[in-house]
Amino acid sequence: MTDLTKLTIAEARDGLKNKDYTSLELTEAFIGNIEAANASLNAYVTVTADKARDMAKASDAKLAKGDGGALEGIPLGIKDLFATKGVHTQACSHILDGFKPPYDSTVTSNLWADGAVMLGKLNMDEFAMGSSNETSYYGPVVNPWRKQGSNQDLVPGGSSGGSATAVAARMCMGATATDTGGSIRQPAAFTGTVGIKPTYGRCSRWGVVAFASSLDQAGPIAHTVRDSAILLKSMASVDPKDTTSVDIEVPDYEAAIGKSVKGLKIGIPAEYRMDGMPGEIEELWQKGIQWLKDAGAEIVDISMPHTKYALPAYYIVAPAEASSNLARYDGVRYGLRVPGKDILEMYENTRAEGFGEEVKRRILIGTYVLSAGYYDAYYLKAQKVRTLIKRDFDLAWQNGVDAILTPATPSAAFGVADQELHSDPVRMYLNDIFTVTVNMAGLPGISVPAGLDKDGLPLGLQLIGKPFDESTLFQVGQVLEDAAGSFEPEKWWG
Repeated sequence: MTDLTKLTIAEARDGLKNKDYTSLELTEAFIGNIEAANASLNAYVTVTADKARDMAKASDAKLAKGDGGALEGIPLGIKDLFATKGVHTQACSHILDGFKPPYDSTVTSNLWADGAVMLGKLNMDEFAMGSSNETSYYGPVVNPWRKQGSNQDLVPGGSSGGSATAVAARMCMGATATDTGGSIRQPAAFTGTVGIKPTYGRCSRWGVVAFASSLDQAGPIAHTVRDSAILLKSMASVDPKDTTSVDIEVPDYEAAIGKSVKGLKIGIPAEYRMDGMPGEIEELWQKGIQWLKDAGAEIVDISMPHTKYALPAYYIVAPAEASSNLARYDGVRYGLRVPGKDILEMYENTRAEGFGEEVKRRILIGTYVLSAGYYDAYYLKAQKVRTLIKRDFDLAWQNGVDAILTPATPSAAFGVADQELHSDPVRMYLNDIFTVTVNMAGLPGISVPAGLDKDGLPLGLQLIGKPFDESTLFQVGQVLEDAAGSFEPEKWWG
């Protein structure tokens, strides 16, 4: 039998329907891979092997009757930010020690309703705050990719590094992830996987641990554009429990794949050519432009003058919202409690011990920019900049642009515990430079693997779309995927 873990979701779905193998066989193959690889890669913080087997058996019973949902029997990994009933949900933070919610998030409920199987909970940056998956209480995730001729551990990107590594290393068929400033697209680019951040409001945020509520959005990471389209169809829905979710019909995203891009207008923003950008990134971008031209798309130069303000504005808005959202973690109701002589000292002790350094840094920044005397100077100004960023995109759409092509990241994956980056948080924040504009404007964006750098590491290209027009991103993304070919890391683990 072929290695079942090498199948795409689309292939496995067809094979299960044809009874070529069972969901239990598929699930056991992935459990085997997790057991072999997790000690080296640290992608999972909890493996729910018995639960996965029970879910797989239930799927097999449905498939035997000719029933079954869109993801019946497909084994997935779930980012530790999504509430999963009775299963470890701690946002990879010490402050949520022992928390097992009595409910599922809307996104995971949707996946279970469509027949998906849960393999376990995936590692991530603490409270989704990070660009390298090194802020997790459970230690850093390791990228399955390595530089040619090197055995140095590399980061998988963040905050959804566990999701990206688990997919790239064949430890699940696909994974849920979240994106507040690039946390789906940057790890996807670093690991040679496909990640889509949908339009704000496309997926419910209910039951997803909040970081920055006006920016957070759930989405999938998968091997192919088609697989990510299949997953997003199941994840997306309107939800009365989340008033920011939008009541617009979820289209059949898979139907967009394979459609010609002839006549589509693709915008190339001048402002994404940053000072000091590596030549390889520019070269990759030019290659992507050529692929789309060859496929019949029209390439147009556009200007997005407020792009340069996106990163500083983001690092005011996101920490401000985080400081409000994380005020609820006080040791009173759930999670960690560190005693003190009175309630105030208990709050202080719990938060001091429970939060990691990066989370504390962002709470302090956020509290500062929201404080009296600084609110107008920082937070209000950042919100005005956000409006201008959105207007740049609106003008592009009004001028007939169908999608925008940019690099996904300013470099390939870097080393775990890179001292230069760790000693300068601002340099670490620059990893989000191409992705934060999309969150600030609430737009959909997809990262597609597009090539390898000189060291043999994957690089991604990003497509940005109109609100609720994910279908066009899948349509254009497929052209990039077809032209670039597929990439697999050379196995050194397990």
